[in-house]
Amino acid sequence: MRIEHLALWVKDIELMKDFYCSYFAATANSKYINPVKQFQSYFLSFAGGPRLELMQMPTVPDTNDDIYKQFTGLIHFAISLGSKEKVDEMTARFKTDGFEVLDGPRTTGDGYYESVILDPEKNRIELTI
Repeated sequence: MRIEHLALWVKDIELMKDFYCSYFAATANSKYINPVKQFQSYFLSFAGGPRLELMQMPTVPDTNDDIYKQFTGLIHFAISLGSKEKVDEMTARFKTDGFEVLDGPRTTGDGYYESVILDPEKNRIELTI
Protein backbone atom coordinates (compact mmCIF):
# COMPACT_ATOMS: atom_id res chain seq x y z
CA MET A 1 0.00 0.00 0.00
CA ARG A 2 0.99 3.62 -0.42
CA ILE A 3 -0.51 7.05 0.14
CA GLU A 4 -2.03 8.08 -3.19
CA HIS A 5 -2.67 11.74 -2.39
CA LEU A 6 -3.16 14.32 0.34
CA ALA A 7 -5.67 17.18 0.05
CA LEU A 8 -5.66 20.78 1.23
CA TRP A 9 -8.59 23.17 1.36
CA VAL A 10 -7.25 26.49 0.12
CA LYS A 11 -8.53 30.05 -0.24
CA ASP A 12 -6.61 31.03 -3.38
CA ILE A 13 -6.30 27.94 -5.56
CA GLU A 14 -4.29 29.64 -8.33
CA LEU A 15 -1.76 31.13 -5.89
CA MET A 16 -1.30 27.75 -4.21
CA LYS A 17 -1.00 25.88 -7.52
CA ASP A 18 1.63 28.34 -8.71
CA PHE A 19 3.54 28.06 -5.41
CA TYR A 20 3.84 24.27 -5.52
CA CYS A 21 4.57 24.20 -9.25
CA SER A 22 7.22 26.94 -8.99
CA TYR A 23 9.05 25.84 -5.85
CA PHE A 24 8.66 22.05 -6.03
CA ALA A 25 8.38 21.42 -9.79
CA ALA A 26 4.88 19.97 -9.40
CA THR A 27 2.77 19.45 -12.50
CA ALA A 28 -0.90 20.40 -12.30
CA ASN A 29 -3.71 18.66 -14.12
CA SER A 30 -6.51 20.65 -15.75
CA LYS A 31 -8.67 22.35 -13.16
CA TYR A 32 -11.80 20.40 -12.20
CA ILE A 33 -14.84 22.62 -11.66
CA ASN A 34 -18.21 21.59 -10.25
CA PRO A 35 -20.40 24.68 -10.73
CA VAL A 36 -23.32 23.25 -8.74
CA LYS A 37 -21.24 22.84 -5.57
CA GLN A 38 -18.95 25.79 -6.40
CA PHE A 39 -16.07 23.36 -5.95
CA GLN A 40 -12.80 23.41 -7.86
CA SER A 41 -9.60 21.41 -7.56
CA TYR A 42 -6.20 20.64 -9.03
CA PHE A 43 -4.17 17.49 -8.59
CA LEU A 44 -0.45 18.24 -8.39
CA SER A 45 2.02 15.52 -9.31
CA PHE A 46 5.63 15.42 -8.16
CA ALA A 47 8.61 13.45 -9.45
CA GLY A 48 7.84 10.74 -6.90
CA GLY A 49 5.49 10.01 -4.04
CA PRO A 50 1.87 10.94 -3.49
CA ARG A 51 0.00 13.69 -5.31
CA LEU A 52 -1.33 16.81 -3.62
CA GLU A 53 -4.93 17.85 -4.24
CA LEU A 54 -5.72 21.53 -3.83
CA MET A 55 -9.43 22.15 -3.27
CA GLN A 56 -11.40 25.38 -3.06
CA MET A 57 -15.05 25.98 -2.21
CA PRO A 58 -16.41 29.27 -0.81
CA THR A 59 -18.48 27.56 1.91
CA VAL A 60 -15.45 25.99 3.63
CA PRO A 61 -14.58 28.11 6.70
CA ASP A 62 -11.11 29.22 7.75
CA THR A 63 -9.40 27.12 10.39
CA ASN A 64 -9.45 28.26 14.01
CA ASP A 65 -6.16 26.50 14.76
CA ASP A 66 -3.16 28.55 15.80
CA ILE A 67 -0.50 27.88 13.13
CA TYR A 68 2.28 28.17 15.72
CA LYS A 69 0.91 25.42 17.98
CA GLN A 70 0.74 21.69 17.42
CA PHE A 71 -2.69 20.05 17.46
CA THR A 72 -4.32 16.70 16.84
CA GLY A 73 -4.65 15.71 13.19
CA LEU A 74 -2.49 16.25 10.13
CA ILE A 75 0.04 18.95 11.01
CA HIS A 76 2.55 18.89 8.15
CA PHE A 77 3.78 16.97 5.18
CA ALA A 78 7.40 16.50 4.18
CA ILE A 79 8.99 17.00 0.79
CA SER A 80 12.27 15.22 0.17
CA LEU A 81 14.73 17.47 -1.66
CA GLY A 82 17.50 14.89 -2.00
CA SER A 83 20.40 16.48 -0.12
CA LYS A 84 21.39 18.57 2.88
CA GLU A 85 22.62 21.27 0.50
CA LYS A 86 19.25 21.42 -1.25
CA VAL A 87 17.45 21.75 2.12
CA ASP A 88 19.78 24.66 2.99
CA GLU A 89 19.34 26.24 -0.45
CA MET A 90 15.56 25.96 -0.51
CA THR A 91 15.21 27.18 3.08
CA ALA A 92 17.29 30.26 2.24
CA ARG A 93 15.25 30.82 -0.92
CA PHE A 94 11.96 30.67 0.99
CA LYS A 95 13.29 33.11 3.60
CA THR A 96 14.57 35.49 0.90
CA ASP A 97 11.23 35.28 -0.91
CA GLY A 98 9.40 36.31 2.27
CA PHE A 99 8.05 32.97 3.48
CA GLU A 100 8.23 32.16 7.17
CA VAL A 101 10.78 29.59 8.31
CA LEU A 102 9.56 28.04 11.56
CA ASP A 103 12.56 25.84 12.29
CA GLY A 104 15.93 24.81 10.92
CA PRO A 105 17.67 23.80 8.96
CA ARG A 106 18.87 21.41 11.63
CA THR A 107 19.59 17.80 12.43
CA THR A 108 16.87 16.43 14.69
CA GLY A 109 17.47 14.16 17.66
CA ASP A 110 16.46 11.15 15.56
CA GLY A 111 18.90 12.04 12.77
CA TYR A 112 16.73 13.81 10.18
CA TYR A 113 18.04 16.94 8.50
CA GLU A 114 15.15 19.30 7.97
CA SER A 115 13.60 22.72 8.11
CA VAL A 116 9.96 23.72 8.42
CA ILE A 117 8.41 26.50 6.35
CA LEU A 118 4.91 27.89 5.89
CA ASP A 119 3.34 27.96 2.42
CA PRO A 120 1.34 31.03 1.30
CA GLU A 121 -1.72 29.87 3.27
CA LYS A 122 0.25 28.91 6.39
CA ASN A 123 0.39 25.13 5.93
CA ARG A 124 3.53 23.55 7.41
CA ILE A 125 5.93 21.93 4.95
CA GLU A 126 8.92 20.01 6.23
CA LEU A 127 11.86 20.20 3.85
CA THR A 128 14.08 17.15 4.28
CA ILE A 129 16.75 15.11 2.56
